[in-house]
Amino acid sequence: MWLYSAMPAISSLVCRVYYRLTVGGARVASDGPVLLVANHTNSLMDPPLVVVAAQRNVRFMAKSTLFTHPGISWLVKAVGSVPVYRQQDDRKAVSQNFDSFRDVSTALAEGHALGIFPEGISHSASRLQPLKTGAARIALAAAHKIGNAFPIVPMGIVFRDRRTFRSAAHVIVGDAFAWDDIALRGPNDKEAVRELTRRIETSMRSVTLNLHDWSDEQLVRCAERVWRAEFDVSADARDEMTRLRAATNALAQLRLGEEARWRPVARALRAHDRMLNRMGLTPRTLKERVTSDAALRWTLSRIPQIAFVPLAALGYVLFWIPREITGAVAEKLARAEGEDAVPTYRVLAGFLFFGGWFLLLAIAASFFIGAWGGVILFLAFPFIAMSTLAAGESRRLTWDALKRFFVLRSQRDRVAALRARQHALAEQLSRLYEQTSENQ
Repeated sequence: MWLYSAMPAISSLVCRVYYRLTVGGARVASDGPVLLVANHTNSLMDPPLVVVAAQRNVRFMAKSTLFTHPGISWLVKAVGSVPVYRQQDDRKAVSQNFDSFRDVSTALAEGHALGIFPEGISHSASRLQPLKTGAARIALAAAHKIGNAFPIVPMGIVFRDRRTFRSAAHVIVGDAFAWDDIALRGPNDKEAVRELTRRIETSMRSVTLNLHDWSDEQLVRCAERVWRAEFDVSADARDEMTRLRAATNALAQLRLGEEARWRPVARALRAHDRMLNRMGLTPRTLKERVTSDAALRWTLSRIPQIAFVPLAALGYVLFWIPREITGAVAEKLARAEGEDAVPTYRVLAGFLFFGGWFLLLAIAASFFIGAWGGVILFLAFPFIAMSTLAAGESRRLTWDALKRFFVLRSQRDRVAALRARQHALAEQLSRLYEQTSENQ
């Protein structure tokens, strides 16, 4: 457990470097027992995301095969994980779960935070998978030791594109739910286990996006972006997830032929989204009113960024080799485990290859600037790499803003028509959301 105390700092660094991460919703108690239950679609990148959202040390349960994995076992053990023995891995070893469950329920009783992924598998599916009963049995065992219920907090981990470096990731922290009425019935009460598992699943569904198919995601998110652009809505992550679920549920009913009211809106949203993509716009940027004075002020404010262009170019050249090697190795290693493992291997391979590359460059430079110069350069390389990343993103955002300005100024009639259509779509969505909520 030598890395356990450093987990919050390491998790924040890893997650915020790989993803453009945001965390919203409720706050997790900073001390005392708490069981964190989250969906599991991103292999070993999910635990650090849970730690970042919890803002405290968290122990995790992990499948037993990770404890013997040649490349990952050291990390799983270093952060104090507890093994779970699954039937599909080794039927004979399942009996050892008794000791594991006893250990984690004791840890909860002692005031620790425990993270668990009740689906029992890391997967690429577009919806929550059926939950195992392990989380409920652990919670009931811990409550029996404590003498009362304690918080069980759901977390929803939502990705725009989990495989892509610097894509958007969002962790939504839900509210703890009540289970005092069954807390002291113990882990051997099958009815209590089933009921608590049902409540855990309900709470997790409130913070996750459960799509019929991944192809629905673009439409669901387009509906949310249109709604947010046109109306003064709450920015709370839980309210956003409520709106996303409303659109998701409507699409599911539409597929079953039970909800025809959404059909014309869905067609119009898809057409609107395609048009905005072709023009390089979003529902929010479509609403922007760009004047010449505002554009001039914006341009002048971006002039200092020109100084960072050489840095971005230098970083691209310096770090091209380890970046390409990292990507290729991660793709190869993840083939046996599925695409949800790609980010995990990219992080681990990146740590190895970039670290080795920094060392190699520093040694080469030391022949020209001396040993201490090489040491200083080795320590500086990570900051140079991060600065390069920031400069590259700033350049991309600036270029996107320039394209938007020219589109909004040169295609005024088309933009005006799109604004009118978007507002009409938002009004339709408003009525449909109200009707959907009334029928639930």
